[in-house]
Amino acid sequence: MDIKAILMGLAFAAMWSSAFTSARVIVEYAPPLTALALRFLVSGLLGILIALAIGQTARLSRRQWLGVLVFGLCQNALYLGMNFVAMQTVPASLAAIIASTMPLLVALVGWVIFGNKVKPLGLMGLIAGVIGVALIMGARLQGGVDMFGLILCVIGVVSLTIATLAVLGASSGGNVLMIVGLQMLVGATILAVPAVILEDWAVTWNWQLIVAFLYTTLVPGLAATWVWFMLVGRIGAVKASTFHFLNPFLGVAIAAALLGETIGWLDVIGVAIIAGGILAVQLSKQPATNH
Repeated sequence: MDIKAILMGLAFAAMWSSAFTSARVIVEYAPPLTALALRFLVSGLLGILIALAIGQTARLSRRQWLGVLVFGLCQNALYLGMNFVAMQTVPASLAAIIASTMPLLVALVGWVIFGNKVKPLGLMGLIAGVIGVALIMGARLQGGVDMFGLILCVIGVVSLTIATLAVLGASSGGNVLMIVGLQMLVGATILAVPAVILEDWAVTWNWQLIVAFLYTTLVPGLAATWVWFMLVGRIGAVKASTFHFLNPFLGVAIAAALLGETIGWLDVIGVAIIAGGILAVQLSKQPATNH
């Protein structure tokens, strides 16, 4: 893994983790599904325009189109839709912790459903992940976390897991930014329906909402997705996923720093265990190298 890939991975982890904090600000002042649909519309159109400007086209392979549709549905509409609704009542730090378990779920699904072999290090990582989640959930449930919001976060991370498994081949074949823009528009189209049916246009306009919306649209929305696709194309999904071990730390730290969310000592221990579990699972997938 070269220095450029490392910097891309660090940038992706920071952008991905910050999305929970900016989303928490948005849903405080605007209806969640409407705001998210508008974010995807803006991000998608910007992505497509930039892609066209640099010579990319929408002539995609069948596998790429499948990735666009599945990623747009599972990550953008379901995962982010569930999280935006949940963060009306659930702290950004908890949403970030739940979402960060995605690499563990990907490994678990591969082991249980697809029969992938799991090395002892990977198995230890999965067990550590379960222990870390149990510690955090036990502490949060005793503290009176909103159960409906918690369930939405769990459904969301399952959807993200499906999206991750489905998108593994979508970054090959070029036109990466066009793919990013198109899957944003898929998310916007799907979310527009429940947004119109279920939500009223009740927005409290202030600088916090505007800054959070612009940041979420441009940085976690467009830039992070593009960097992720480029990183997967550069070093492969297995190596790229190693950077997910940073997400529990960064998600909690950013929420605490910018939103003043209280972090308990069980949260800190649980996050460290989950991060270690994710790292162990990802390292166990690395092919052996001959020295």
